[in-house]
Amino acid sequence: MARTRDDTLAGVDSRVLDTDRLETHFLESGGRNGAIDGGGSVVFLHGNVSSSRFFEDIVADLPARYRAIAPDMRGYGDSEAKPVDATNGLGDFAADLRALLTALDLEEPVTLVGWSNGGGVAMRYTIDNPGAVDSLVLVNPVSPYGFGGTKDTDGTPCFDDYAGSGGGIGNDAFVTALAERDRSEDGEASPRKILRTYYVDPTHEFDSEREESYLTGMLDTATGDDHYPGDATPSENWPGIAPGETGVNNAVSPKYCSLAEITDVDPADKPPVTWIRGDSDQIVSNESLFDVGTLGRMGEIPDWPGEDVFPPQPMVDQTRAVLTEYADAGGEFEEVVFGNTGHTPHLEVPGDFRDRLESVLNG
Repeated sequence: MARTRDDTLAGVDSRVLDTDRLETHFLESGGRNGAIDGGGSVVFLHGNVSSSRFFEDIVADLPARYRAIAPDMRGYGDSEAKPVDATNGLGDFAADLRALLTALDLEEPVTLVGWSNGGGVAMRYTIDNPGAVDSLVLVNPVSPYGFGGTKDTDGTPCFDDYAGSGGGIGNDAFVTALAERDRSEDGEASPRKILRTYYVDPTHEFDSEREESYLTGMLDTATGDDHYPGDATPSENWPGIAPGETGVNNAVSPKYCSLAEITDVDPADKPPVTWIRGDSDQIVSNESLFDVGTLGRMGEIPDWPGEDVFPPQPMVDQTRAVLTEYADAGGEFEEVVFGNTGHTPHLEVPGDFRDRLESVLNG
């Protein structure tokens, strides 16, 4: 059963709405009955192993003329943990969002701000709902070709069965720590250590109170085959594991995740895209430390078949190639890079992030 929170920042409400798909918890600020005084509606979509808590600060700080909504996606935060059907990619999450915005009677088009996996959901939503998005802000988004198992800017799979992506590439110790709600600093796979080391540039330090909230947002992740990381199947190809059919990591496997088709959206319905990323992101990068291609090249996973067969996935280059094609097909995009910033620009450089977002909203 979804629950509301009683520990939100000033100006932020916590609500639960029972849509025709699931009970969805979300944070909200601004005009409850719609945007006011020329503002608009802004929807923030969080990433994997996180929740709306990671956007709470910006939701609290956004001018009141904007109606800001930050939902917890299925299996995260305080929303209902229904299983994820990975075979339609990120379609479950996009359909859940459609159900929520419909139930809220939010006036379209809206601005979508998608971070990491949430960026993939934002792209999927734009593809599935032409004309419903006014502006698209992608924050360190997952590649349009998903996560893992591809080797060039065209998203060519390393193997036909997409080995090296999906639920089987999750870190077992990390999944166990999430399930046990481990708040300690012990071990390389502790959620707190992952938060401090990989979610942000290592030089960044959190305010202690906010860190506890973000850590809670990580620990409020449903785990298992139906959720995070998902199920897996054995493979004869390196590293011996291929995607299953359920769970989050399978939903972003290139076997099922197809977001490059955003280039095919009718030019009249193509929202302008602002792509924001940190220059020291270790999660979504051309040499992601969470990609088995990178780990194989580093010697962390044995029997790596080599650069020609399974290189690190060029995630940033893939995104740039697709957005360039998007622009060539009648859209527009801008790439914004924040220096000394990791995977969470909205937390690491909140002032710069807010300024950039408001420039999009005032567009």
